[in-house]
Amino acid sequence: MTTHGDSATRAGAPAVAARTGATTGDDQPAHAADGLPAALTGLRAAISAARFPLALPSAEPARHAATSLTDQLDDYLLPRLARLDAPLLVVVGGSTGAGKSTLVNSLVQARVSAAGVLRPTTRSPVLVCSPTDAAWFRQGELLPGLTRTTEPSEQPGTLHLVTAPALPPGLAFLDAPDIDSVVDANRALAGQLLAAADLWLFVTTAARYADAVPWELLRSARARGTAVAMVLDRVPPEAADEIATHLSEMLAEQELGASPLFVLPETWVDGQGLLPDRITAPLSDWFARLAADAEARAAVVRQTLDGALAALHPVVETLAEAADEQVTAADALDERVQAAYRSAARSVDQGLKDGRLLRGEVLARWQEFIGTGEFFRGLEARIGRLRDRVVAAVTGRPAPAAELRTAIESQLVTLLRGVAAEAAENAYTGWKAHPAGAALLEPDLAHPSADLPQRAEQLVRDWQRGVLELVRVEGGDRRFVARTAAYAVNATGLAVMIGVFASTAFIPTGLEVAAGTGTAVAGQTVLQAIFGDQAVRNLAREARVDLLDRVGKLLAEEAARYLSRTEAERPAANAGAALRWAAVEVERARHRSGLFPAPEQDGLP
Repeated sequence: MTTHGDSATRAGAPAVAARTGATTGDDQPAHAADGLPAALTGLRAAISAARFPLALPSAEPARHAATSLTDQLDDYLLPRLARLDAPLLVVVGGSTGAGKSTLVNSLVQARVSAAGVLRPTTRSPVLVCSPTDAAWFRQGELLPGLTRTTEPSEQPGTLHLVTAPALPPGLAFLDAPDIDSVVDANRALAGQLLAAADLWLFVTTAARYADAVPWELLRSARARGTAVAMVLDRVPPEAADEIATHLSEMLAEQELGASPLFVLPETWVDGQGLLPDRITAPLSDWFARLAADAEARAAVVRQTLDGALAALHPVVETLAEAADEQVTAADALDERVQAAYRSAARSVDQGLKDGRLLRGEVLARWQEFIGTGEFFRGLEARIGRLRDRVVAAVTGRPAPAAELRTAIESQLVTLLRGVAAEAAENAYTGWKAHPAGAALLEPDLAHPSADLPQRAEQLVRDWQRGVLELVRVEGGDRRFVARTAAYAVNATGLAVMIGVFASTAFIPTGLEVAAGTGTAVAGQTVLQAIFGDQAVRNLAREARVDLLDRVGKLLAEEAARYLSRTEAERPAANAGAALRWAAVEVERARHRSGLFPAPEQDGLP
């Protein structure tokens, strides 16, 4: 092996361990880490509770980050905190064909991991440890999601455990899949395993050391404070100094200049596929010293553990922001629907106010109804003379009350169908313009419910019956109801329905007088003769409120077709706050644990 620079600082165990400054061994209080597992468990629960179902730009990255954090908590942080004295796990990672498996085999002096020209070679991870440490890794506390096996396996989610007598206790190597594997699952697993490392041993080659993918992961390692050692493999002897110098400069630029760097020249392998001892000796010696020095191992563990804990907060904040965006998007989608259906309700209200419903068929049937005398049949004799004058002013062929009632129903149903169709179209358009809404849409939402016409008809019939009951109750102590029974109630009820179609409780405007040829005045005058002026106003107002209430419920049912979709996808409103609180609790526990160096300034209470 060739090293570049001062071998004492570039390849010595203290170069990694000295970066922590943490207390070790007997200096650690017995209760130091008690609060951290609980805080991390709380954070894990908050992450699991956070959902990112709406199709926003931040959703997929947030789901990936949440999965990665959960994996790191389960695979590394919680089990490592539970056993700070567990063997140091060195995850060997790198690009395709970098020689990772060959290097691992050579370091443990046994062919434990498959190496060859076919790619990808390492399809499932191989963990090599001393026989003394095998029990710890078999227990499955570290990387609990991987099934342990003692035989090579092609099954995903397996971890091949191998013991190597030549490997000293306290140290284990994990040969990970290629970080740039052509197999998506292998790349994902490689990232998961690297996040569970106490120490990354990064293997690259003279031909590929500047590739983008390795440096992306190295920057991630730096951000987490993970201990890293570098192996530059297959270096032509004549170019060793030049390449090593360039790589050292790149490491320094990424704030990884203190990472040990080992340079391995191009060479042959023996019959078992192992590198010559003289090539691997400096690296083997470095690991041997690390394995023999409990304090150095503890320092590496604490450096990586502290870095991983410190890196949680910004990632969790990103998750919290994404969770807030989900809630904001759900609210925005709901508001677009509610605005569309509020507009529909206003259209109905305006339709009742502006007299438009007094025109056309309703007006014609009302004129005919007044003209036949049905409106006055059975009323008190004291208004007979008034009746004669009103009837004389109105002409037209006789028509039954049923035709007027049907005309009122038809006019209202037409109005309801129109505003519901417009609201559905507006809500659909509003959602289509929003990325989260567009993903929730189905074509039938662009139109009202298939049964809306039937429900609208039933609404109007129920309202008409309600108006008749209102008249019956209002006139219960008046003699005209008792004397004329259903005739007076039905006729008066129809007049009240007509009154609802005007904005002033049947007090005519110029438009209504022109349109109704005096019929509005006639209806109002007769009703006042029966009930009194205030009673007329009360009847029309109550009937109007009842109609609008019923319409509101109908439109709410239509809006629910949209709102139920956001409700099903809506994350908890406090998900972001819960994530932030959990992250703060982890930071508090970390600073109070006594396991790590005190920060220069602790802003936490």
